[in-house]
Amino acid sequence: MKTSDLLWRIFAAACCLFMVSPLVILILFCFSDKAVISFPIEGLTTAWWAELFSRREFWKSLGNSAIVAGTVGAATTLFGTMAAFSLARMHPRAAGVTMALLTLPVMLPPLVLGLTLLSFFSGLEIRLGLQTVILAHLVFTQPFVILVVHARMSRFDFAVVNSARDLGASPLRAFTSVTLPLIRPTIIGAAMIAMALSLDDFIVTFFTIGGGNTLPTFLWGMLRKGANPQINIVGFLLMSLTICASLIAFRVTRYRG
Repeated sequence: MKTSDLLWRIFAAACCLFMVSPLVILILFCFSDKAVISFPIEGLTTAWWAELFSRREFWKSLGNSAIVAGTVGAATTLFGTMAAFSLARMHPRAAGVTMALLTLPVMLPPLVLGLTLLSFFSGLEIRLGLQTVILAHLVFTQPFVILVVHARMSRFDFAVVNSARDLGASPLRAFTSVTLPLIRPTIIGAAMIAMALSLDDFIVTFFTIGGGNTLPTFLWGMLRKGANPQINIVGFLLMSLTICASLIAFRVTRYRG
């Protein structure tokens, strides 16, 4: 092996170790028997897990996150698929302009988007709560679903749908029996991506939730009271949920990077 190849491999391994090490440390501190997050770790325990799971606020926050992510996933699947269908049948130039407008919320910094949505809800005198969080999450997750589904629909052969219609199928029957089976993996993957983004969001949620917590805002509240291993456990759970949703999405959509 050439010296240059060996050096590049060492460099690549060092980069991977640098990126993975914070996650390993996060998991390690979940089982530390010390109340202070610091080295050295003198012993391992699961007491922090039991203490966290006994807290009612944790389960309430987890339930709120599940409600928000589930609703966002279902809503983005419905509206995003409808929008992608419309864009696929538009002229490419008009579709490109429309797509650019739809993706504007993604280009905004989350802080600006959160402040904008807070001003919007306040101006309309809409009471902040989970309903405003869901609406806010739809704003920045919808473009991802539209992009993913539209990428599939742009290569879709509508001749099979026309054939079904010629054989007497209604528009709904043609969609459920022909179109949906062909694009189902893409739709499911896009919904999982939207749910992962919703689960992980803190800034927009912080500005639009009013009272109550989701897992990210619950974690923020814990940090303000001092650091202990329970924070690492919440972070680990949040990370696990987000990674699992993303992996399922990439697998279902046959993502190849």
